[in-house]
Amino acid sequence: MSDTSHIEARDLTAEELAAIEEKYDEGAATRQVSDGFAKFLRYVALAFATYHYLTAGFALPPDFWHMGWHLSGLFILTYALFPLFKSKGDKGAKGGAFRLGGVPYFDILLMMLGTASALYLGFAWHGVPALGIEEQTFRMGNPNTYDMVFGCILILLVLDIARRTLGWILPLIISVFIAYALFGPWFPGLLQHPGVKFRTFVSSMYFPQEGIFGVTLWVVSTIVFHFVLFGVIAQRTGLGQLFIDNATILAGRYTGGPAKVSVVSSAFFGTISGSSVANTVSTGALTIPNMKRLGYPGHFAGGVEAAASAGGQITPPIMGAAAFIMAEFLEVPYTTIVIAAIFPALLHYVGVFAVVHLMARRLGLKGMSAEMLPKLGAVWRDGWANLVPLVGLLAVLFSGYTPYMSAFCGISLALIAGMSRIKTPATLIYPALFIGFVVWKYLGGGFEPGMSALLVAGAVLACFNPQTRTTLPEMADTLETGVKYALAVGAASAAVGIVIGVINTTGVGFRIGFMVTQAAANLGSDLHGLFTFGAWELFSVADLTLFISLVFIAIACILMGAGVPTTALYIMLVSVAQPALAQLGIPPIASHMFVLYYGVVAEITPPVCTSAYAAAAIANSNPFRTGLSAFSLGLGKVVAPMAFVYAPVLLFVSSTGFDLWEFTYTAASCIAGVIALSAAVVGYWLAPMGVAFRVLMAIAGLVFIAPSLQADLVALLIASPAIISQLVQSRAAKAQAV
Repeated sequence: MSDTSHIEARDLTAEELAAIEEKYDEGAATRQVSDGFAKFLRYVALAFATYHYLTAGFALPPDFWHMGWHLSGLFILTYALFPLFKSKGDKGAKGGAFRLGGVPYFDILLMMLGTASALYLGFAWHGVPALGIEEQTFRMGNPNTYDMVFGCILILLVLDIARRTLGWILPLIISVFIAYALFGPWFPGLLQHPGVKFRTFVSSMYFPQEGIFGVTLWVVSTIVFHFVLFGVIAQRTGLGQLFIDNATILAGRYTGGPAKVSVVSSAFFGTISGSSVANTVSTGALTIPNMKRLGYPGHFAGGVEAAASAGGQITPPIMGAAAFIMAEFLEVPYTTIVIAAIFPALLHYVGVFAVVHLMARRLGLKGMSAEMLPKLGAVWRDGWANLVPLVGLLAVLFSGYTPYMSAFCGISLALIAGMSRIKTPATLIYPALFIGFVVWKYLGGGFEPGMSALLVAGAVLACFNPQTRTTLPEMADTLETGVKYALAVGAASAAVGIVIGVINTTGVGFRIGFMVTQAAANLGSDLHGLFTFGAWELFSVADLTLFISLVFIAIACILMGAGVPTTALYIMLVSVAQPALAQLGIPPIASHMFVLYYGVVAEITPPVCTSAYAAAAIANSNPFRTGLSAFSLGLGKVVAPMAFVYAPVLLFVSSTGFDLWEFTYTAASCIAGVIALSAAVVGYWLAPMGVAFRVLMAIAGLVFIAPSLQADLVALLIASPAIISQLVQSRAAKAQAV
């Protein structure tokens, strides 16, 4: 497809936007089924959502049952909605001799086998004497025949649902890990190990605590799903539109207005959406056509939206699924991760904002006219109630309650804001039930008086929402959509559990970590002579080893990130990178953030960058060129993670402590570096910039990221010819204009 950015921009219909989201978002269904089967799947999805919602608020069943029910829902919905191989022919095939309601009998069989293998663990946990099955404690490490059969089925089918929802790349990577566990003696050098017996392997992968029923599936089934559901409900009931309108009011009037609206609205939207594609389609539907009308090229307009939307995964307070898993890995409260993510997210948006502003200056683009801007009073008069659920969720989350309790309260308030109206007495049953729940928790000592009062007030306030009421069938559609969004992340979390099981069983993480640091140390020793002048050295061997190790890990993140979701990529890489970075003395939270950040960068790195492709579909531009634009816009965040590894103070909560002066200076240095890189990308700062000066600014930007006074002075020295040239050109242009 050629870039057709010169074509007149037009607003896409809701159906066209839904089609784009379905094409590029892994959460969309790809198979049409008969009306009867669709109704059955709707009931399954609603039961799935209701089960998770109620257990979040009242009580979680034992882990093996809870994760078993979650997996069962994944198997039923995935095998019904995702075909064995994606093909146009499967879209409309609803009947036939080998199909039930449009679903092949083969997939129905796999659905039943998957459900049975997921639930068997719960049924057999305390033993089944009639079948000769002992209690699970006695079978750990010594599985019986039933365990082996169901364990093998579960391993194979988990890989299959990951493949159906996400493609071949993730299952192939996991298969390499499985081969490594089973065929350890055949691997060379340091990677060689005695090998894991097949029975031991199946037991480790199948029984809880590690493997498939491990921490990743627990986090997704207990926390992540609820936040995905909250994000979808809040977006559909009006919070997303409130964010877009306010972003337009804040940024629309300035140079390159619609592009800045895209950045600001995506930053807001990141608070409720962990999906980059959903973020791109929701905000891009408005901002991309507006950017094209203003004069931005189509590929650049799409790139802005994709780069800004990818930041949703690292934007507090509701980040992507990986953030919750990070909290479990580090054994810290989720709020600690949120606080640590504040500056990295800010740095990301500063970089995108700077490129957008400089590009608008370079192209001579103006802001939006006054009549195009929404009216502040009208926006808030109509949409204020949509903030109630978000405030309620954040208040509970930051008061020390569990993330799933905060999600339960947020979802409850979102349902009330959407469906309850004071003028329709029958709908007041929803706030009444929630208020009853809050009172019950208060009387049982679960909620403090202040929190109880806040939640009751929120439930009452939400009933006065002036917007059109969401009907029960509309809300059911929304819940069904939320469940479909969660299928891919659920499949990925179950499959990646195998990787964690293999790493824990074989110790391969420490082996690879040692190999990385050794290779970096050898290369650092070889390069050390280039930076040594007599008795004076610019960089020590230790400095070079750390830098080269970080570069190796960053490249691995970006290369492996082609087609692998951020969450799965983070889990795999942090299991390998953490030992390497720990050996180099990097605080755990800094190393985890480093890997997560590069997982997000991979989302906008060609050739596989689904957010950019979705934006290209809206912009009617060349997908690959849009991906390159998105990557160049996100260039600032490619180097930013280096900064918080070298200066963990930027994460606020690092074990190295927090010093305000050190933070202020380091943050200013990083922002200067990102702006210098942005100027180099655009080729404009105060005036057009030649190639030589762009190279100088790029090098200076990289050196600015290193947090030291010496590095900043060197960076200024490098950038000074470009800065002087820009000042001279700018003054000459002003004099000419006069």
